[in-house]
Amino acid sequence: MAVEILHHGAKVGVTGSCHEIKLGQHGLLIDCGMFQGDESKDTLDIDFPIEHIHALLLTHSHVDHVGRIPWLLAAGFKGEIYASEATAALLPLMLADGLKIQLGFNQQQCDQFTLLVKSRLKAIPYDCWAQIILPSGELVKIRFRPAGHILGSAYIEIMLSTGEIVVFSGDLGPCNTPLLVDPISPQTVDTLIIESTYGDQLHHGIERRETQLKEIIERSLIDGGVILIPAFSVGRTQELLFDIENIIAASNVKNDAVNWQEIPVILDSPLAGEITAQYRSFKMLWTKEAKERKQQGRHPLSFSQCITIELHSDHQALVNRLKISGEPAIVVAASGMCAGGRIVNYLEALLPDNRTDVIMIGYQAMGTLGRDLYSGKRVITINNTVINVKAQIHTMSGYSAHADQADLLKFVGGIKQGPQKIHVVHGDKQAQLAFAELLQQIKPQAKIVTGFS
Repeated sequence: MAVEILHHGAKVGVTGSCHEIKLGQHGLLIDCGMFQGDESKDTLDIDFPIEHIHALLLTHSHVDHVGRIPWLLAAGFKGEIYASEATAALLPLMLADGLKIQLGFNQQQCDQFTLLVKSRLKAIPYDCWAQIILPSGELVKIRFRPAGHILGSAYIEIMLSTGEIVVFSGDLGPCNTPLLVDPISPQTVDTLIIESTYGDQLHHGIERRETQLKEIIERSLIDGGVILIPAFSVGRTQELLFDIENIIAASNVKNDAVNWQEIPVILDSPLAGEITAQYRSFKMLWTKEAKERKQQGRHPLSFSQCITIELHSDHQALVNRLKISGEPAIVVAASGMCAGGRIVNYLEALLPDNRTDVIMIGYQAMGTLGRDLYSGKRVITINNTVINVKAQIHTMSGYSAHADQADLLKFVGGIKQGPQKIHVVHGDKQAQLAFAELLQQIKPQAKIVTGFS
């Protein structure tokens, strides 16, 4: 059987992930994500042939990996959708949220669409082989294995009828985070398709990120004001809440610079609230440390000081109140790149206030408001209004949900047999080329290609 790897998104750049393994006359699609930032396109329409696509396999539920599924179905895709159990639980929530934003769907329209998606979904437990029989009669086996990126994230092993194994990494998570388990390398791989988001960088502070977060917040609260933390609804929000709960639990009223027991922690994202509930329901996927906190009677993701804002009217009232009062509070809101969502209203209202602090904790794509703030721009535009940024902007790398260069190399180096070929994708040019050069050193027998080759 002739095997061909095609890239319909994230061959270059870091959004719009969409890859295909073509097996003779048929194909399997891996992810179907939305393009963001400077990579955004004028249309979300599917611009590649799909008549031969037999099934869709999902690595995880971030919109840059699943956001174009509605357009895929509208283009006529009739196949089944395979995902890990937790990703299958998160997917309808993520797609419904996207349809409200992108197309203005009401709740009934969203419910109708998510029912359609659920009827196609095949939830596969981690580490279990599932069979896919192609129309040609060929048998393909697939297996989802923990990737450590977000809840339910997986790298996918595809075993062909010839015995050849193709692995799609999806997005890999960093090692040593306290909430989700680390990814474990596959034993045997013939062809590897691997992300390279941070293929040229090393993260600092994962081990001490909680301490660093505490230090930034305590310094910021000396003069009052609001601390804004833009965070994606799935992944970083839960990691933040997990660490903040631990800081509060360990706080010392006499010795700490602020009284952590009295600081309101505001989760202003209905979607993040729903996602966090799923994190709690899938606690069997947590690390040993996280499970032990739960067994001690603590509530790492639902502590009493965490206030969830549901209604938009309550959100707007809170923005206005904080703008006027300048009272101290920690606000976590989406989107993580400040490209939309409720965080934008907070930024518009509070960036001109020098008491405001913004903590940037994740990758900021080119062309996003988050990238402008991350880059230090002091004059920006929000909703056609020019804003003079007087707030303090802080950056932390310890909350990246992506593996850094060292973790990516560890994942590939841990493969005992193979791969013979490596496709480096999902990265800017510098990241892909730097990572490919190091890969050649640890896997000298492999043929390595990048999106820029």
